[in-house]
Amino acid sequence: MDRMLVVVFDNENKAYDGKKALLQLDDEGSISVYGYAVLAKDADGKATIKQGDDVGPIGTLFGTSLGSLVGLLGGPVGLAAGAAAGALGGAAADLDNARIGSDFIDDVNKTLSPNRVALVAEVEEEWTTPVDTQMEAIGGKVFRRALSDATDTVNKEDVNAMKADLAKMKEEHSKAHTERQAKLQEKINQLDSKIQGWMQKDKDRTEAVERQAKTKLQILKEKATAPRSKAG
Repeated sequence: MDRMLVVVFDNENKAYDGKKALLQLDDEGSISVYGYAVLAKDADGKATIKQGDDVGPIGTLFGTSLGSLVGLLGGPVGLAAGAAAGALGGAAADLDNARIGSDFIDDVNKTLSPNRVALVAEVEEEWTTPVDTQMEAIGGKVFRRALSDATDTVNKEDVNAMKADLAKMKEEHSKAHTERQAKLQEKINQLDSKIQGWMQKDKDRTEAVERQAKTKLQILKEKATAPRSKAG
């Protein structure tokens, strides 16, 4: 099962020990790690991605569920860690792209208080014991959530309702007087733009999920053909 993991530690040293343990589990075949990042909050609550090149085998965070989750946990202010922060771009508040519920973000942020550090990772795991045992031994608190399907992005009933409204407006427009037509046309354009925006968002997210799935498959193939230890 594909999941997001967030493990909160008291300090950076423990977080990096947690990262090494996570990658060791990956090397042993207990889990598959698709990407990871270490996120620290300072005394003022501002977040920084530590080690700018440390974003795991999935590569850039931009446009990924992992990148969106990091952005949501860090917030739009304070994400400054070289290339990794730049890669986040506009992902810093995209709950839809993170593919997890807002309650998960709230639960993590209650523990990820100032001066604490989080290991954030996208993984595939069949059972929770390996990760939990390793992280708890280091002093980490583990949060996990399965990734939702891409089809959850847009409420199709809402879209269908808006399309029905649009059809009625167009029908009314065809029968209205010239002065009224102008006002109706403005509303038609606004509603149509909103519908198109929602549909484009759904398409973009579906395509992003498909790209990530292909990347994950490639990662698994590379591990199968040329396994190597990444921990250290």
